[in-house]
Amino acid sequence: QVQLEESGGGVVQAGGSLRLSCATSGNTDRSYCMGWFRQSPGKEREVVAVMYSGGGYTSYANTVVGRFTISQDNAKNLLYLQMNSLKPEDTGMYYCAARARGCIGRDPSGADFGYWGQGTQVTVSS
Repeated sequence: QVQLEESGGGVVQAGGSLRLSCATSGNTDRSYCMGWFRQSPGKEREVVAVMYSGGGYTSYANTVVGRFTISQDNAKNLLYLQMNSLKPEDTGMYYCAARARGCIGRDPSGADFGYWGQGTQVTVSS
């Protein structure tokens, strides 16, 4: 079991930056596929970025490539999402999630991620 808690959301103007954090606790001695997902009103949940906590794999949604960076601090049990050049369409609730297997073969919707945080709201104004 792993527990996840997001922070760092807020309101920012278009072109600005935010860094989201996800604090992990519980069984952190093993590796997980860690991901950031977002959901906007009226839209399906979508993956933003994923990485394997054991290293060697990252992946981004096409819409955020070159603007967002997923990273981790293993010593602090923190997962980050650095978001630059934010756009109004990046607005949504952002969730941190973990899958107790590797990232290869995952369900792109996140349906097979068994652990989720409560989410943090990101609002980008135009």
